[in-house]
Amino acid sequence: MYSLTALLHNPCFVAPALGWLIAQVTKTIIYIILNRDFRPERLVGSGGMPSSHSSTVCALATATACKYGFGGFYFPMSMFFAFIVMYDAMGVRRETGEQAKVLNEMMDQWRDMGRNLTSRKPMENFKEFVGHTPLQVLVGAILGIVIALITCQTLV
Repeated sequence: MYSLTALLHNPCFVAPALGWLIAQVTKTIIYIILNRDFRPERLVGSGGMPSSHSSTVCALATATACKYGFGGFYFPMSMFFAFIVMYDAMGVRRETGEQAKVLNEMMDQWRDMGRNLTSRKPMENFKEFVGHTPLQVLVGAILGIVIALITCQTLV
């Protein structure tokens, strides 16, 4: 029980967890407003505004700086981890989503022409919400930093 209490009072755990949760809920609400459709997958799925990847890793880096300072090993490690995750979210993951859109359009065109794409079972569409735009990453980063600063002030 002590371990759970210690974990829930550790800003390096609480801030990233809240960063992820708040970003996912916000992302789902924005999706509902824009598309007038609720998809439970959006609560845990990737892609969209704001980036939960950025929110989580920036909350971790900020909480690490608050708890351990800027010297030593912890902050630089978490900061570079954050840069790698955010770069990947904007780069490879975003391109994967763009390619999925094109492939889904191609499959829809083949289906419209009456062609069978597979001999055994119908192929499902690829996930298009995979990566993030630079704006989504920036908003997620700001959200994570703010959440971590509030968490660090609250848990002191």
